[in-house]
Amino acid sequence: DKAPLSKSLLLVPSAISILLTLLFQHYQKFFAYNLQAVKEDFQIWRLVCGRAICLDLKDTFCSSLLIYNFRIFERRYGSRKFSSFLLGAWMLSALFDLLLVEITQYIFGITINSLPSGFLGPVFALFVPFYSSIPRVQVTQILGHFSITNKSLVYILGLQLLTSGSYIWILALSGLISGICYSSSILKVHQILCVPRWVAKIFSWTLEPVFSSAEPTNEVRVGMGATVDIQRQQRMELLDRQIMMSQVAQMRRQRQQQGGMINWNRLFPPLRHRHNANYQDHHPSEQGIPPPTEVSEEQVARLMEMGFSRGDALEALRASNNDLNVATNFLLQH
Repeated sequence: DKAPLSKSLLLVPSAISILLTLLFQHYQKFFAYNLQAVKEDFQIWRLVCGRAICLDLKDTFCSSLLIYNFRIFERRYGSRKFSSFLLGAWMLSALFDLLLVEITQYIFGITINSLPSGFLGPVFALFVPFYSSIPRVQVTQILGHFSITNKSLVYILGLQLLTSGSYIWILALSGLISGICYSSSILKVHQILCVPRWVAKIFSWTLEPVFSSAEPTNEVRVGMGATVDIQRQQRMELLDRQIMMSQVAQMRRQRQQQGGMINWNRLFPPLRHRHNANYQDHHPSEQGIPPPTEVSEEQVARLMEMGFSRGDALEALRASNNDLNVATNFLLQH
């Protein structure tokens, strides 16, 4: 649900990879990531075909599972921002692939003519926001010392994918570097390598209805028919947002203990009772009302993803001068 791009990346490349392996093996040569052909014969099209479809079913399986786990980013950021990250990481990783191959040949004297095929660079690049923005929740412990968290399975899948080929470490390293470069606020790569709004609208009108899924009407019913691991994964995804918001609340309590936090309860009435008569009594006069603050639609969308209504999100952002952390804390306390 709410991840049509992840669903398409999960289904389409996997289906093509299976068909190439089982039925159309004579067409696999067109999807080989042959760097020698790129450099010597100028077959630039191999940078596209060779970096889209996996020719190894084990790579297909591991990358599909990783994309399934990384669908949380499309739900958080939206399909356009998520696709922009994948596009930027895909283009940057192609450049870093060539650079790392040349560096390896210059330092170690190893000539690399081809690399593993597939959409692997962006998959490894997604580990950067996964490490930095997904909260770590402990599930259990092994032997009382080794913690198993909600992120352990993803790291194990990444390690499995990393060890599937001899030179796949080059793709992993280029993907991680491209993910860091795209996520960096200093380089501003995300402002250059992004999907245009009109392109996103075209795909939204054409492909999104095909790959979109209906929103579950009953979360309990979904969990009852699934395994314990799936139920636990669903709970972890819900806990991700709750932990992010609890971290903001914890910072607020620490600042209150230090005496450096404004008491928002005094300045703003509760949102849930803004239509009551008591709210009208405490409402400031029209002469003292400042002009409304322009609210970012992106921040409104992020608050709505956390479960708040659009009206509450707008009012909280205006009250907090468009500060997302303060607005989130404000909504949690009311």
